[in-house]
Amino acid sequence: MVEDTKLRNQQTTGEDRVRMIARQLSEPRTANWIASEAGWSHEPTKRVLERLVEDTILHRDDSGTHTTYYPDYRRQAMQEAMRLRDSGHTVEELTDRLAEMKAQIRDWENEFGVESPNHLRGTLADDALDTDEEDRRREIAREWEHLQRRIRIVGFAIREWDFLAPTTDPAEASS
Repeated sequence: MVEDTKLRNQQTTGEDRVRMIARQLSEPRTANWIASEAGWSHEPTKRVLERLVEDTILHRDDSGTHTTYYPDYRRQAMQEAMRLRDSGHTVEELTDRLAEMKAQIRDWENEFGVESPNHLRGTLADDALDTDEEDRRREIAREWEHLQRRIRIVGFAIREWDFLAPTTDPAEASS
């Protein structure tokens, strides 16, 4: 992983890394967090983030203790649904993937006797768990949340399969 980070830092500018990280955020983050992830200093990171806010690619939230930034999740979901539609996968393949993701969540619900990622995190209070099992449950909770987001996007792509098809006729796109 350290090699990947070094290589990424050598092949991209700090601004490119900030833009890439900002567009992939799944929850609001501070400029310091984004700067750290990008391996770049705070002030130039903040300038890039502010430009992304001005361009309506990111939103800024000043209501908490620290200012946070997050992408337009609707735009992010729509772009991901279009990528899925254009990926060469069939609607049947995506439907199978959707079923696999839902089955994985059901398996976790049954294994741990919980209904959500936060309920799983709540089991960490159990004194009988060793560190490895605590780490495993934290990772599963993160993956569970990720799958929930993916299920919504893949489901949308399947429901709107025809609508998301790329148009080749300019007149068709404008009507």
